[in-house]
Amino acid sequence: MTLEDISAKLPDYAKDLRLNISSVLRQTELTEQQLWGTAVAGAIAARNPDLIQAVVMEASAHLSPVALNAAKAAAAVMGMNNIYYRFLHLASNEKYASIPARLRMQIIRSHGSDPIDFELWCTAVSAVNGCGACVASHEQVIRGKGVSEDAIAAAVRIASVMHAVATVLDAESALSCSAMVT
Repeated sequence: MTLEDISAKLPDYAKDLRLNISSVLRQTELTEQQLWGTAVAGAIAARNPDLIQAVVMEASAHLSPVALNAAKAAAAVMGMNNIYYRFLHLASNEKYASIPARLRMQIIRSHGSDPIDFELWCTAVSAVNGCGACVASHEQVIRGKGVSEDAIAAAVRIASVMHAVATVLDAESALSCSAMVT
């Protein structure tokens, strides 16, 4: 399945997403690696198998194997970190912040791809997962390394569209399954 197939599967109520899915993948604020790595990380964070397959297939033509693996790794490690650090942020008991995380996060330093791109992908995944602490931390790092707010917004735009497309695909799948039962 291609992204074009995914777009064609979107119902009329998601017409805006059909238009957005192609336009966000043509943004000029990002390098090709940043754009497609964000698409991969965002699709994985959104958790829809059809979308992940289509995005990874198309991204493979734009990313080196190392960058593709790093984008996947960003989604994986942030899937863990976003839950943990969001809990710390939301818990009213300040004691949790003094307890070591004791979570292995070696990939953050050993992904082998461009460190700025990896941070950008972590920011986008953190936005999908709703972790304000991780968004703030990673966004500050990449801005400190010279990434513009326009580029960061472009990455989050990609992640938001991936999330919305995955939500619609999941909803339509659930609705078609329930129609078969009745």
